[in-house]
Amino acid sequence: MSENLSSQSLLKLAMDSSKGSKDALMENITDLFLSSKGRLNEHERVLMNDIMVKLLKTVEKTIRKNLSKKLAESDEISIELVTMLANDNIEIAQPVLEKSKLLRDEDLIETIRNRTDAHRLSIAIREHVSENVSGELIEHGSEDVIEALIRNENAEISQASLDYLVQESRSVDRFQEPLVNRNDLSFEMAHKMYWWVTAALRRKIVEDFDVDPNLLDDALESATKEIIANHNEEDGVMQKAILLVRTMNNQRRLNFDFVVTSLRQQKINVAVAALAEMSGLGVKIIWRVIREKNDEGLAVISRAIGLEKSQFSSMFLLILQVNSGPKARSTSILNTMLSLYDRIKPANARAAVKYWQRDYHFQEAQLLLQDAC
Repeated sequence: MSENLSSQSLLKLAMDSSKGSKDALMENITDLFLSSKGRLNEHERVLMNDIMVKLLKTVEKTIRKNLSKKLAESDEISIELVTMLANDNIEIAQPVLEKSKLLRDEDLIETIRNRTDAHRLSIAIREHVSENVSGELIEHGSEDVIEALIRNENAEISQASLDYLVQESRSVDRFQEPLVNRNDLSFEMAHKMYWWVTAALRRKIVEDFDVDPNLLDDALESATKEIIANHNEEDGVMQKAILLVRTMNNQRRLNFDFVVTSLRQQKINVAVAALAEMSGLGVKIIWRVIREKNDEGLAVISRAIGLEKSQFSSMFLLILQVNSGPKARSTSILNTMLSLYDRIKPANARAAVKYWQRDYHFQEAQLLLQDAC
């Protein structure tokens, strides 16, 4: 210990029960931790931590606040002391909540669950926030806390939590901008959000101005897709299939025979991408038609792109095998579908597909907004 902070002077302060002496003792002990003349040995460190823990509740608020500021980045203080400071009034707790690296996830979670929103806000802007802590902040925090967390680039947020926040951003506009700017937001999530924002804008403009909704849809969809096009998605299986099909289409080699060949070879992604390219529909809509066994939708798409009845029949049977296996009983089903195919007028089919060409998420968002009205 330094000469100015001798054991005798500290003992004298400790023996004095006055408020002023306790405050002075706490300040002197704090200075020991921060002294540039040498670190405390292990015995001294344990002793001083113990004294500070016992004094903490009896010293003035201003002393506790000063103590928290001085020791926020210290690695010498005990867990007991730092957690006591972290759970004090926010003006005292804030420095350690924001900066102390001694606080463990379980300590932070305990504070999140039992203290104020101001405490949660301080935790949300820490230099590092783990997924577990982020989850607790999202569960217990206000919109202010959650927005601060989303804006914290060093906060780890699980994909499940991000998905929840993306869903929440439908109704909480302030989450949208910081979510879109996060590096860990997937393209799929960002895509959904773009359409939600666009759909909300569409409703607002249609309500406030005398405009043709169809022309407005075209303009908004074009602008939003241009934004999305600037986002590079990792090449997955579906993305590779789309690129293959687009290349073939540019080379004028894409036709119905290619779709049939892909289905026979069980290359379902390629077949879906080919149908999407030929119809101008998104792959999600084609997947929905196939997976949900929407045979009427398949008939409409076939009519719209000009398939002959025999071509539709071949494709329908192959897709039926994909969904139900090679032993699927198809005769009666096929007759029903061919009858449906005959009843669909090509002009009506093209009109339906033009509506379906609106982006999948854009349509979904409009329906959600209509339901909310």
